Amino acid sequence: MAKTPKQKRSAKSVRVLVLPHGAGLPLPDYQTSGAAGFDLLAAVPDGKPLKIKRGGFALVPTGLIVEIPRGFEAQVRPRSGLAAKFGVTVLNAPGTIDSDYRGEVQVILINHGPKTFVIERGARIAQIVLAAVTRAAISETRAVSGTARGAAGFGSTGTSARAKVPPAKKTKAHSVSAKTSAAKTSAASAYPRRRIARPTPRRH
Repeated sequence: MAKTPKQKRSAKSVRVLVLPHGAGLPLPDYQTSGAAGFDLLAAVPDGKPLKIKRGGFALVPTGLIVEIPRGFEAQVRPRSGLAAKFGVTVLNAPGTIDSDYRGEVQVILINHGPKTFVIERGARIAQIVLAAVTRAAISETRAVSGTARGAAGFGSTGTSARAKVPPAKKTKAHSVSAKTSAAKTSAASAYPRRRIARPTPRRH
């Protein structure tokens, strides 16, 4: 059989404008062939790192204006390496960049780690995932459809997964009582009751 040519993945074109304080930094790029998001770099001044104290947060510039295609959004997500090693993540994860936004992309980082986190120029601070957007047509109604869940909200499904246990089979009352009485008779025969004689009081 003849081999069919491999289909090329269609890439959505995203235009990027580099601002003056982002000049010299590499453009956003995917680190691996299967990566879902491309990295964002910190455009802080060279030699003047940004420091986020323990429990603090900061708005980190990227020096980029990203033109998102119409019908899409850019989701700003944390980097797992920063979260696992330093406890640093994106505060409003996932942040959303709308297709009509034309300002600088900035990332809100929060430091949940035990030490001050230092951000040098060019450090990879977050990633962007391009995602399609479905806009809703909202209309008012007087009633909504019913479901088995209903209005059950927070915590209504429990905190841990439980295996489904089949319902126990019902046993007839007379058979239970018969087994119980048989067990009592067997126990009585195996261990007969003994009468203990009371001591007679002595006279002085």
